[in-house]
Amino acid sequence: MKFGCIAAAVAAMVAASPACAESPSGPANPAQGAALRAGAPPVSDGTVKIGLLLDLTGPFSGISGAGSAEAARMAIEDFGSTVLGRPIELVVADHHDDPNLAGSIARDWFDAQQVDAVLDVSSSSAALIVQAIARNRDKIVVLSSAGAERLTNEACSPTSIEYVFDTYAVAHTVGRAVVDHGGDTWFFVTADYSFGYDLERDTAAVVVASGGKVLGHARHPLAAPDLSSYLRLAQQSEAKVVGLADAGGDMIGAVRNAAKLGMSKAGQTIAALAAVIDDVDTLGLPTAQGMMLGEPFYWDMTDATRAWSRRFFERLHKMPNSLQAGVYSATLHYLQAVRTAGTDATGPVMEAMRNAPIDDVFTQHGHIREDGVMIHDMRLFQVKSPAESRYAWDYLDPVATIPGEQAFQPLDQSRCPLVKR
Repeated sequence: MKFGCIAAAVAAMVAASPACAESPSGPANPAQGAALRAGAPPVSDGTVKIGLLLDLTGPFSGISGAGSAEAARMAIEDFGSTVLGRPIELVVADHHDDPNLAGSIARDWFDAQQVDAVLDVSSSSAALIVQAIARNRDKIVVLSSAGAERLTNEACSPTSIEYVFDTYAVAHTVGRAVVDHGGDTWFFVTADYSFGYDLERDTAAVVVASGGKVLGHARHPLAAPDLSSYLRLAQQSEAKVVGLADAGGDMIGAVRNAAKLGMSKAGQTIAALAAVIDDVDTLGLPTAQGMMLGEPFYWDMTDATRAWSRRFFERLHKMPNSLQAGVYSATLHYLQAVRTAGTDATGPVMEAMRNAPIDDVFTQHGHIREDGVMIHDMRLFQVKSPAESRYAWDYLDPVATIPGEQAFQPLDQSRCPLVKR
């Protein structure tokens, strides 16, 4: 069968590029800018300061980390390094996968360091806390590498945007397609934190709604040293599909263990629900071949994606994934909104971000809904075999494009209190 393809900590939360339709450094619309600027303060403290709260040393460092920081720097450079005649400053911190540390850094950034917006937070557990802190301080948070669905449902915020993916979109991109191709029995190997719970729940719901069955699950701790025992349970279930509801180092370890156990050769398909191209590169095609994954961006799709990705490669010697391309796009979109609004004040900038379409190397015809979800197409890919790969980083074979309105949760099903009923 050839198809294959984040919190428990919120209770403590708050006290306290060139490919764009308009050049990033082009002139703003004076009438629109004046309208949004009315009554708004000028650029605060003379600098537009952007923050990234990332995992730079832990299990998610490879899929966001330094690559996301470099993508933001590229966006700032492409924009011209200034906005409204003021410098743009980027600050980056490692939260070490500690939600409480992420919250402490965010409070300091907002209260003492004059950070205007946080444009990514690695891990959903940390993102849930930072998003709530930002809401209480009227600060913007845009998320590319945190995908828990509750971020734009029960925990939604008028100052936050879910930019790249959420668990609902991944489930509806990968889960349904795999069932449609005969993978109608599933066993989940799930990371024991909010992102994993949401990803398993959403995908399981899609599997059942599509006529499949869920035979069981096994939940493992973050950064588990060995996942063999969990995968043996999946093997014993005889499920046709093993859904990996984890990410980063955990997912890589699971795929390697599955290969050692001969699961794919025995006919079980590995669906890595949160895999990105870096994971495939780390695993190698002999180990990852046949695996299915869902991503909104792939470097080798168009002339524009190839040109931007090669610039990224020149800096980091690897191709970008969708999370990193999302940070690039989100940074450009935020800076364009500051320029349009004529201020870095949160209200006018959020209005400008919601009003403007998103057309760049990351996506075309994207738009931000009232629940904070940025709607864009998702894509289903299958990892190529070594024989099918023609050149370096030629790893993914496109299977299907799922329109954004079908991939993401319908607005009438949203549990976000901000949605008008």
